[in-house]
Amino acid sequence: MPAIVLVGAQWGDEGKGKATDALGAEADYVVKFNGGNNAGHTVVVDGEKYALHLLPSGILTPGCTPVIGNGVVIDLAVLFEEIDGLTARGIDCSKLLISANAHLIPSYNRTLDKTVERFLGKRKIGTTGRGIGPTYADKMSRVGIRVQDLFDENILRQKIEGALDAKNHLLVKVFNRRAITVDEVFEELIAYADRLRPMVTDTGKTLVDALDRGEMVLFEGGQATLLDVDHGNYPFVTSSNATSGGACTGSGVPPTRIDRVIAVAKAYATRVGEGPFPTELHDEWGDRLRNVGGEFGTTTGRPRRCGWYDAPISRYAARINGVTDFVLTKLDVLTGIERIPVCVAYEVDGERHEEMPMTETGFHHAKPIYEYFDGWTEDISAARTFDDLPKAAQVYVNALEAISGQRISAVGVGPSREQTVVRHSLLPE
Repeated sequence: MPAIVLVGAQWGDEGKGKATDALGAEADYVVKFNGGNNAGHTVVVDGEKYALHLLPSGILTPGCTPVIGNGVVIDLAVLFEEIDGLTARGIDCSKLLISANAHLIPSYNRTLDKTVERFLGKRKIGTTGRGIGPTYADKMSRVGIRVQDLFDENILRQKIEGALDAKNHLLVKVFNRRAITVDEVFEELIAYADRLRPMVTDTGKTLVDALDRGEMVLFEGGQATLLDVDHGNYPFVTSSNATSGGACTGSGVPPTRIDRVIAVAKAYATRVGEGPFPTELHDEWGDRLRNVGGEFGTTTGRPRRCGWYDAPISRYAARINGVTDFVLTKLDVLTGIERIPVCVAYEVDGERHEEMPMTETGFHHAKPIYEYFDGWTEDISAARTFDDLPKAAQVYVNALEAISGQRISAVGVGPSREQTVVRHSLLPE
């Protein structure tokens, strides 16, 4: 059975949770390999809505083992709150596995995240303030705290002391905040050790062993391609690798084991936070997409910025990720729009660009060049085959496929798992 990576092709919130949930019915393991509780998936199963932040979507599929990989940063309070909330709703969370090498988000990084963002003022990044960035910075600076450190109290205390040496100077002398004591952070973290211990393992070995046995492993990315710290709209990005390469570094599974890469894109585009967005709408059409599409953040509740579909971004995502298939979501949101614009290229300083400009300055100044497609008025929520869609909707999907760099294998026509038009199998033949 295959190893499949599923990523976002735009700026996140594309509906990866639904796609993961659909594939998760076939998967033996579902792996979260990057990010933390700064992102979320909303999944609808049997009419029940579940908002997931740290837990992989596979937690909702009976028989599937959910895995939090080494590339994730974990807020333990959020993790156990989420587990308790699902358990109260009858979801079995007992199979969850967590990498011993995943990093923890201590309280001082949440404080720093919020404080620094306020300090930046108009230069703010749009962070969620959950300590994600500072924790990844600690990881790269080699002063981070890992899951395994909870099981050695001396090491844990030493690491906290080392981290606070510098951070307290910053908090007190620059931001005029109180110093944080080693004891309060130690007690905060060590309180979770006993409950966490049974979940912790060498997840990289577990996953490779599963692939050797012929089992299916699905890797779900948090955030999306244009939020990747290396390949996104830097600095308006997340602090981890949300592209397909991050699935390997964030899980311990080598790239030679990956069989398929699936990218999820909305039939339009949205973005949360700061940064350039060429097709963004500041008019009634943007309001319409936001309200009809329910475009409010799963994690933050923030209204999402909305715009039309951007084909150069999809082509970029196809190239960066090695996409084999696209999943197009929320086609139903476009129902009732008479003429639907699609960005097919950009104008930058009077020149036409078929691809994303090389520099962030160029992308910031990019103006969309649109082609227009006829809309449809029919309700498509009950469509289950491509032929069930109105002719105009079929033309729209085929046009997006032709200009996006890879085939569109599935189309979402509503929020539930069943409301999907499958054109090609997402599993390797």
